[in-house]
Amino acid sequence: MAQVLGVGGVFFKTADPTALCDWYRRVLGFEISDNSFANWAYPAMGYTVWCAFQDDTTYFAPSPQGFMINLIVDDLDGVLARAKAEGVEPVGQDYADDNGCFAWLIDPAGVKVELWEPQTAQPPP
Repeated sequence: MAQVLGVGGVFFKTADPTALCDWYRRVLGFEISDNSFANWAYPAMGYTVWCAFQDDTTYFAPSPQGFMINLIVDDLDGVLARAKAEGVEPVGQDYADDNGCFAWLIDPAGVKVELWEPQTAQPPP
């Protein structure tokens, strides 16, 4: 049966792709190609989530953007330490969620980036 297997990428516009790519390279450790993209094999932990939010949600705040990027990480504290070394502080953290540990950053384009260290490799029922 033909079906969608998950999110294959996040694509968006920005005024300065080079500067934004540099921020993701420095702050989050992305390995970015000359063509302004990064790719990863599907992670051994976590899962892909697709979720439509009500248009008046405050979940993306303080970002003014109408979307958020969720990135699976293997060591949330390590990623946050790297970000802090680059002068980037999280706008929130949650270590008590049943799905794992979360933290949020705002990138230079104003996009909220959700960092997620899963508790389990299996999606919820």
